[in-house]
Amino acid sequence: MTSAEPLYAPWSLQDLVDDIAAGRTDAAAAWERSAARIAATERTLAAWVARGPQPEIPTESGPLGGVPIGVKDIIDVAGYPTRCGSGLRADSGPVDQDAEIVRLWRAAGALPAGKTVTTEFAYFAPGPTRNPAAPDHTPGGSSSGSAAAVAAGQVPLALGSQTAASVTRPAAYCGVAALVLTRGLLPTTGVTGLAHSLDSHGYYAAEVRDLACAWAALRGAPDPAAGSGRPPRVAFWTAAPLDAVQPVMADAIGTLRERLRAEGATVTDFAAEQAVADTTAAHRVVMAYEAARTRATELARADALSAPLAELLRTGAATDPHDYEQARGIVGRTRRTVLDLFTGYDAVVGPAAPGPAPAGLAATGDPVLSRAWQAFGLPVVTVPGLRTPQGLPLGVQVIGPPRSEAALLRTAAWIQDRTRPVRTR
Repeated sequence: MTSAEPLYAPWSLQDLVDDIAAGRTDAAAAWERSAARIAATERTLAAWVARGPQPEIPTESGPLGGVPIGVKDIIDVAGYPTRCGSGLRADSGPVDQDAEIVRLWRAAGALPAGKTVTTEFAYFAPGPTRNPAAPDHTPGGSSSGSAAAVAAGQVPLALGSQTAASVTRPAAYCGVAALVLTRGLLPTTGVTGLAHSLDSHGYYAAEVRDLACAWAALRGAPDPAAGSGRPPRVAFWTAAPLDAVQPVMADAIGTLRERLRAEGATVTDFAAEQAVADTTAAHRVVMAYEAARTRATELARADALSAPLAELLRTGAATDPHDYEQARGIVGRTRRTVLDLFTGYDAVVGPAAPGPAPAGLAATGDPVLSRAWQAFGLPVVTVPGLRTPQGLPLGVQVIGPPRSEAALLRTAAWIQDRTRPVRTR
């Protein structure tokens, strides 16, 4: 990579798929572009833990046409080890079969290019990955490598997972789009989990329209972002009771709110701020308790784990079952309150992270603004485009009711069209 070549250069999946369909390029050329970009940037970026050669591309390669995809290293891919960012699995051998989610993406025409960096067992201990939009700032976690690989244009699509803010936060920090799927919508067979009532699938692409292109291919459905769409009804969530949002983010969200209103959106205040705050606290209890039991084998070797993960597992092991059930009860009650509100609007809009990516690579940032929405199991789109005065990305969360991914992507695409453009070809 030359000094004049930026790390941040997202690659549009929609443009690539259109070009393959029109015969302007083919999957082999896409793989060559991916390999060249990885060769130019990976020494600095460190987004991958394992990569393979270009695979044989099937004649019938699904609607995505055989494009390369990154896969977070807690998700099984046949022929690769699943090491989960942990020294405890350093000697793991290749697995024999794909996770079910990888099988579904293969059917849609996406072919794994390798395994991307994850924090240890998808918790907080950072890996070596840098942020393409700000190399001296964290890329977030736990899906660090997938977000960075997309932001750097190494691949046009990459898979992540979310238990707290593991997809949303890296997307916000790296300046790309992401979709967290409704929990339970697709099977998690072959994925190394952390907390069974919280774990969800997710994926990254350059923009919302690219997420929509991928969604249509994955589900065998029309592209939800095709066409202009009507101005949505949105409720703005401030997260004020959490006292976590930085002024630069609050200002950006306030400006976006007025912009959407001026463009014809129906804009209201989110009416359950305290319910989200209560659920945020409950999420911490649920996550620790379930993680200690899901990762009991690792808990028995806690001295060999990173300090953040060891602390989480020990905290969860010491949590009284009554406190866990009480926390689950809070989530259930507040979830009903929040779902009732969706009868009045299409989506909730708010900050995806407290602010821009924090400086340094020793931590992955604060997941506080995603904990409640993840506890509710709702689909979330991270919309890129907003920036600080210094040029750092600021992500926006657009949240919908369960199983509303298509409608949510349509709303999020409309919103992104009203933010600063981030498209690159």
